[in-house]
Amino acid sequence: MRAVHHSLHGVSPRMRMLLATVGCVAIALPSIVVATVPRAVPIPPEAVEAVQPARIVPKEELPPVEPVDFVKVEPESARAINAAVPFSDLPNPAARAFRVSGAAADQARAVDCLAAAVYYEAGDDREGQQAVAQVVLNRVRHPAFPNTVCGVVFQGSERSTGCQFTFTCDGAMARRPAEAAWRRARETARGALNGDVYAEVGHATHYHTDWVVPYWSSSLEKITEVHGHLFFRWTGWWGTPRAFSRAYAGAEPLEPLLAALSGDHGEAPEASGEKAAEIAPDALPKPTASDPDSFLVTLDPGMDAAEFPALAIRVCGDRKRCKFMGWMPEDSTPNRLPLASDQVATMAFSYLRMGGQSYSKALWNCDRFDRPSPLQCMRPQPLASPRQESSITIPPRPAPSAAPEGPAGLAGVRRAPTARPEPVVPALPANGSAARE
Repeated sequence: MRAVHHSLHGVSPRMRMLLATVGCVAIALPSIVVATVPRAVPIPPEAVEAVQPARIVPKEELPPVEPVDFVKVEPESARAINAAVPFSDLPNPAARAFRVSGAAADQARAVDCLAAAVYYEAGDDREGQQAVAQVVLNRVRHPAFPNTVCGVVFQGSERSTGCQFTFTCDGAMARRPAEAAWRRARETARGALNGDVYAEVGHATHYHTDWVVPYWSSSLEKITEVHGHLFFRWTGWWGTPRAFSRAYAGAEPLEPLLAALSGDHGEAPEASGEKAAEIAPDALPKPTASDPDSFLVTLDPGMDAAEFPALAIRVCGDRKRCKFMGWMPEDSTPNRLPLASDQVATMAFSYLRMGGQSYSKALWNCDRFDRPSPLQCMRPQPLASPRQESSITIPPRPAPSAAPEGPAGLAGVRRAPTARPEPVVPALPANGSAARE
């Protein structure tokens, strides 16, 4: 240190300042390079087909929508794949204002159905709710979908091919909205049904979060992003304003799933969470010692399987992230994490919540319980002894089959499922940009 100090003796203050600046740059430059050089994000081989362009459906042919399925990639890779797909540079005209019609009871049911969609899909986010409402109303006007609001929202909720919006068939509706939040959702719905237009999403008929990659997204035009959700329209004539010409039916069907929230949908059935509600607070399952957001639970064999989501929702409480995993009988319930593969294979029910209201999913072991949709079934697991950490699984991609005739065979808007990462191949920059006009 003395030698250095001696060597600088007699050097002018300006020169000392210059040397100090050079030294700081020399130290900081490597850090800047490391922080700004694009990182390689591994992408599984099957992701390649997810970004391949699909043919444009001619006007004479009703556009099909691929079965709901997702490329099995981690969120980081999904965001990279989505970012690499550019936004369309074609015009994005706003949709025409929608005006609900029909009898007072039908209009009230339309408000309820749209309010449920915007709340369970977008939570208590006003702008997100407006975007979801616009997509629903765009579908009402498009010949590929039902021509009622309730028909669009609850399409497929009781079909074996699965529901269009997961909240209608995954048990999420057991989580009742707070009174104030439900009132705000109804205000958003009422505005959209009486002329409010959310212009940013144009004529979008599909959307998904940016951390998943649906196989159908490669066949559509990406047109905008709202709070981490990407919005799409059909390519060619089917995505133009002229395609959205079908008249609104006006007569809204009763939706039993909404009876508990609104008397306009008939008498509310007996509460599906009756037994869950009877459990005393101090008797509710406690989280695992290693993770305060995970629960390993022995399920009551006398409880209807339809009540499991209500129990899970009550146990999870206000947690933003929660994993509820249930077994029966008691001697099969694990007492710690991680789970062995045989423990995963014998799980009877699981509930996963991520990001609060933004995503939740209930899955049943369908070897044990009959469910109306295979999308509610866990993926079968082989019985094996090696212990390994595991996550809640999703159903496998269905084998290709002939599409049912008419709108009943269509599937579209979905929220994110859990997914297991697959072996990785060539990389894609994580900061891949997407130009938006």
